[in-house]
Amino acid sequence: MNELRVEPVTPAVGAQVSGVDLGKPLAPEIRAALESALLEHGVLFFRDQDISVDEQVAFARQLGEISIPPFAPKYGDDPEVVVLDQVSPKGEGADEWHSDNTFMAEPPMGSILKAVQLPRQGGDTCFAHMGAAYDALSEPLRRLVEGLSAVHDITKPLAKAIAAGHSEANLAEVQAKWPPVVHPVVRTHPVTGRKVLFVNGNSTTRLVGLSDRENEALLRLLIDHVRDPTFQCRFRWDTHSVAFWDNRLVQHYAVPDYTERRVMHRVTLVGDRPR
Repeated sequence: MNELRVEPVTPAVGAQVSGVDLGKPLAPEIRAALESALLEHGVLFFRDQDISVDEQVAFARQLGEISIPPFAPKYGDDPEVVVLDQVSPKGEGADEWHSDNTFMAEPPMGSILKAVQLPRQGGDTCFAHMGAAYDALSEPLRRLVEGLSAVHDITKPLAKAIAAGHSEANLAEVQAKWPPVVHPVVRTHPVTGRKVLFVNGNSTTRLVGLSDRENEALLRLLIDHVRDPTFQCRFRWDTHSVAFWDNRLVQHYAVPDYTERRVMHRVTLVGDRPR
């Protein structure tokens, strides 16, 4: 392919990358350039990548250890590849701003998502940079939330998956195996040192040490803060598109505006305990 090019999508988040074939082994300098671009832009978009499932997994392995999620949809038989297969996605969980699997003690470092089958219209994914979201808070609010922790729980996303027929997991058994965890409301990115707002509507249930009334006001404000379009971008998929995002830096939102089948393959990379 041609020389690697990284073109920002918005000033805050996202870049489109060309000049690399994800189906082939990455040269060390290309891998380093992709890792650097990911840290700078939060999410990278690749087009014209007609790669197989095995090639997607091989690409992921060049960037880190693959993370096996606590639960996955019932589709597919490879635990390393989560198959997302939806027709009526509204209310099924991905249509809420979130980071992947923050109910884990060590949430994934990143996610690699490939489009397999798309509706004729719709099905875009939006991304928001949570470092920019933190920066956009007022100074008094930043001082307040930096000292707080929050509870993240698997219950809500898993219950939605079961109710929608996407998972056959036993809710009580998974809850017992994966109890709630506590993460800082503001985490520090382990590579860049950037401060990042780290709460989301899918998994964050409460702020530690606050009253119910305080939780209702402050947690809702922090979760809704991601809606500001100044730190967002929107990606329109085609069937040979791949998105690779830093799960520590960005949240995403799958737009539920379609009624035709949409199939995606996701591979996640092992992360670290937020600090």
